[in-house]
Amino acid sequence: MRVTVLVDNTDGASLKGEWGLSLYIEYGDKTVLLDAGLSGLFADNAAKLGIDLNKADYAVLSHAHDDHANGMDRFFECNDHADLYIAKGAEEDCYDRHRLLYEYAGIPRGILRRHADRIVRAEEDMMISDGIRLLGHTTPGLEKIGIESKMYLRRGLFRFIPDDFRHEHSLIFELPDGVVVFNSCSHAGADNIINEAAAAYPGKRILAMIGGFHLFRRSDDYVRAFAKRVEAAGADSIWTGHCTGEHALAILKEELGDKVHALRTGLVFEIQ
Repeated sequence: MRVTVLVDNTDGASLKGEWGLSLYIEYGDKTVLLDAGLSGLFADNAAKLGIDLNKADYAVLSHAHDDHANGMDRFFECNDHADLYIAKGAEEDCYDRHRLLYEYAGIPRGILRRHADRIVRAEEDMMISDGIRLLGHTTPGLEKIGIESKMYLRRGLFRFIPDDFRHEHSLIFELPDGVVVFNSCSHAGADNIINEAAAAYPGKRILAMIGGFHLFRRSDDYVRAFAKRVEAAGADSIWTGHCTGEHALAILKEELGDKVHALRTGLVFEIQ
């Protein structure tokens, strides 16, 4: 498996980054685009890296937030055949709360209608190809994280409920020695997500957990406790960036050592 970071918060040597994430994943003879960042920058970077996005077999939206979905119109311009898999619970209803105000933070309005012929609603547990699986959350009580993170789902004109991340799912690949788990923001908690994957693949190693961990607003004590939970969950390696934040990333490296690797725009790495 080969992963190319098309967009992350951190600039690459000759490529610009942005607040968002987009990964191009090569798995056997299949290729998958996971997310499309905050703009069309991912496609510009792909062109500079010599990646033809029209060769992507599948596209997956990890969750229904703008910093992962705003580039999807650009993807449909670049690719004339690949379906976009989104969680069954993904709608244009994600908001951030700022004191008493709610600010829209969801996918581009109208994208579900504009590209209805290319969008596949993924069930909570769905195989999209041999060895490639989408897995929704099975951890209970995730609305508590929604409240802590000030993330809400709109219901009607004036009603908002805590986000339980029904619009988020993990993208999992099977390799001979175990599985690789991608979750671009891991709002449900990377430790919970590793445990969800382990339950779905009993007896198999979690070779890598890859994505942002949404720790950039968390306290140092929280991040250290989180690191211990991730270590207990048992992933062999951690590849993280985006909403993890540089300070939290440094703490994770202190706590978990060489198993932690930083994502950056233009990075190419392999998992075997």
